[in-house]
Amino acid sequence: MFRWGILSTAKIARDHLLPAIADSDNGVVAAIASRDLGKARALADRFGAPHAFGSYEELLGSDAVDGVYIPLPTSQHLEWAAKAAEAGKHVLVEKPLALKAEDIEPLIAIRDRKKVVISEAFMVTYHPQWIKVRDLIAAGAIGRLRHVQGAFSYFNVDPNNMRNKLDLGGGALPDIGVYPTVTTRFSTGKEPRRIQATIERDKTFGTDIYSSIRADFGDFELSFYLSTQLANRQLMVFHGDKGFIEVRSPFNAGIYEHERVELHNAPHNETTVFHFSGTRQYRLEVEAFARAAQDGKDHVFSLEESVLNQKVIDAIFRAGEHDGWENV
Repeated sequence: MFRWGILSTAKIARDHLLPAIADSDNGVVAAIASRDLGKARALADRFGAPHAFGSYEELLGSDAVDGVYIPLPTSQHLEWAAKAAEAGKHVLVEKPLALKAEDIEPLIAIRDRKKVVISEAFMVTYHPQWIKVRDLIAAGAIGRLRHVQGAFSYFNVDPNNMRNKLDLGGGALPDIGVYPTVTTRFSTGKEPRRIQATIERDKTFGTDIYSSIRADFGDFELSFYLSTQLANRQLMVFHGDKGFIEVRSPFNAGIYEHERVELHNAPHNETTVFHFSGTRQYRLEVEAFARAAQDGKDHVFSLEESVLNQKVIDAIFRAGEHDGWENV
């Protein structure tokens, strides 16, 4: 069994990753670390972890841990991923891994030198609904792909929430802009060439709160909008010249809506629905990561893929500063 250590008692760990690890068929929660030992002990007891530590350094030094999950604020992801890898631990780090693509390169060097697995936690790439979308597009089910349309929004104006703190890496693009980009890239195997964008920032927080983006992939176009101050919405549609694919609850599967993929056939006016109810994408993610760390056979989202995805986000930020196109 792969022995997991968790750096912090963050909500995403409590609500998603820890239950997924506890329910996985190849991993156990071995340790929780927090700067508040009482919080670490309480969470460790809740999930049956034998070890609790009052510092992250203590956990990284423990022989009872094979790998760590890092759900810290975005601004601390690279720092602690590097420290964990240097300690010989495999690392699953919450997205976004970094705020600049170039900052990921030193982590690749550490990974190669220490021979550990380091992966950004894009749980969507393990969900069978997205594998289905990729397979349908590759099989020509919608003909020639012409346009991808997306949306991701939620409402959060809490000044104490890290997503509204610029110095912690908050903002819509780092938090949720990564999802339309990564799922489009994953499903098509293509990279965008250039970007246009409009970005609005909160006057108090300084974080980006609304973006409208257009990405030119050469053969097709991606357009999507994001906001942290609009009503909840998630949408991804892949439109070809012979039909289209609509992904329901594309990112937070089972939360916004029951996850399913709808294939609409234009010539025959037919709709085929693929249901994925009950799929636990976080469990699939931690199981695949553990297998990759133990025998190297499973594919996980690589740091090289993280660089490519972050280059898109970097280009969106640059494009938002002027009219016209920005090369990726």
